[in-house]
Amino acid sequence: MGRQKRKEYAFYAVLAGTFLLIAGAYGSGEKSVQQNAKEMGAVAEKAVAELEYVPAVRLYAGIFTKLDGEEYAVIEKNKDILVAAANRGYFDESDVYSFLQGPKSWGEGRAWSGEWSNQYVRGNYFGNFGCGLCCMANIYSTFSGHTCSPWDMFLYAREVSGYTPTKKIGAIGWGDMKTVMRKCGFDAELYTKPQDYETFRDQVRSAKSVVVLVSSHDDNTYWKKTGGHYVNISLYKEDTDEVFLADPADPDGNRNYIPLRYVYDALKTVSKYQYLLVNGYSEEQNQWKQDGIDEAWVAP
Repeated sequence: MGRQKRKEYAFYAVLAGTFLLIAGAYGSGEKSVQQNAKEMGAVAEKAVAELEYVPAVRLYAGIFTKLDGEEYAVIEKNKDILVAAANRGYFDESDVYSFLQGPKSWGEGRAWSGEWSNQYVRGNYFGNFGCGLCCMANIYSTFSGHTCSPWDMFLYAREVSGYTPTKKIGAIGWGDMKTVMRKCGFDAELYTKPQDYETFRDQVRSAKSVVVLVSSHDDNTYWKKTGGHYVNISLYKEDTDEVFLADPADPDGNRNYIPLRYVYDALKTVSKYQYLLVNGYSEEQNQWKQDGIDEAWVAP
């Protein structure tokens, strides 16, 4: 069975699950919308596994005959959460890759660390500049159905973009990051910091993942002594206004939820761009198809 056809089955199942579970939530009054969203993922997975195709028209007809009145109000009230959950693809923390870049983490045997930290490139160690490449590898391995290491991503970026690390500047730039992510099959766009927090929050809420550039010069509430650093954020939580953080340079802070406001305030404003949004993935557009990690690393 082709990957695209399986995705179509999942889409129809999720569409059905969305409305049925919301109606159920209204009737029981016990489940949160976010819990229902997670359950919808299970509905989709079951549908894909059973390979049972149900035309979308029949699904629409069957569902809408069961919903009326206040049930529609529940759906309308929570449509932003449902759309965000659909865009994310129903994944949770256990699905998210969060590679670490530094040799100290590797030496201590920390989960998500690897021997790529000691790779030496033009007078600089990967551990000193690899945060952006870790973030890119996180996204690729989380959403593509394939896996790669941060070092794999480094090599691919050198091959297909203008990325040329030097001893002084080893980090990948925004333009090259966008180029590489698109060649990997992702719908990726660059943005500058919005003037209002709400716009940023809405973008993050609906995205699969976001690579952000933070600096303690803009705000040091969370990140300290940080001139510029790429991190991943995903899995926005509506009830707490928090996001799941993948921080390549902080093994203790890695894989924790933090207030999204901390991220917004710390966006590095002297940079041309502040973040890269990833809103979708296409296997057909993936020109790389890298799958597998050859380097030694500490898998979780």
